[in-house]
Amino acid sequence: MLLTAACAVLAGARSYLAIGQWARHARQDTLYRLGFHARGPLGVRRPASPSTVRRVLVLVCPGGLADLLGHDPAGTESVAVDGKTARGSRTETAPAAHLLSAVTAAGRTVSQLRVPDKTNEITAFTALLAPFDLTGAVVTADALHTQREHAKWLVERKNAHYLMVVKGNQPKLHAALKALPWKEVTARRYDREAGHGRRETRSVRTLTVTGLGLDFPYLVQAVKIHRHRTDLKTGKVTRQTVHAITDMTSSEASPQLIGRIDSERSPTRRSPGDSTYSHCP
Repeated sequence: MLLTAACAVLAGARSYLAIGQWARHARQDTLYRLGFHARGPLGVRRPASPSTVRRVLVLVCPGGLADLLGHDPAGTESVAVDGKTARGSRTETAPAAHLLSAVTAAGRTVSQLRVPDKTNEITAFTALLAPFDLTGAVVTADALHTQREHAKWLVERKNAHYLMVVKGNQPKLHAALKALPWKEVTARRYDREAGHGRRETRSVRTLTVTGLGLDFPYLVQAVKIHRHRTDLKTGKVTRQTVHAITDMTSSEASPQLIGRIDSERSPTRRSPGDSTYSHCP
């Protein structure tokens, strides 16, 4: 059953129904190679129904089809946690599926979970990453996941590092980061890149903040990232300043390293759909 689902997804199936349809139209020799037994006096091999496929996958693969084809993150430099709503998943009786995904620096999906309705991504963060070896990896996440418990869990339980964006949902920490003497910082990096119809210039500054009383677990360095983007089609220019925090020391994470990690999770480097294999609910 799992092999059938994996083959169907590789052939383009993007739902449980599509997997069932792929199996139903598969040739007899294909079903033989997939392990389906001959039945009846004519020895016909019949694949499982879409409802059976769905039931088995939900029980075996809590992360959906990404658990079948997901990439093992062991040894990877960074893993980005990102949430997005799956297009085309809304029905007359159910809201659109919101998926939380973990993606490596190379853009390969590790796994994904559907965020239960009436909850948010925060509740799914540890469940998404718990099955994997993240030793030494830098887990990046947007401001929603800049939570004290997430940071402690990554460092203490997963032996990983974090690089988390800080915005208004952490008002005191955000204000403290903005007030740091960034103009005096000499540890900085400038990069330029282009992709997806945009040209971007990025500056990254890092500052060791141990001893300054910033209240966040294992916090060692603060980061200031300034992005200057130009839409190559319209010529529109946008500027964005982002503050982040990490448990890594200056020797472990230079501005160059942080700039590279930020670039790898940036939209200018990632294609649409990279973070999911399927929109299966």
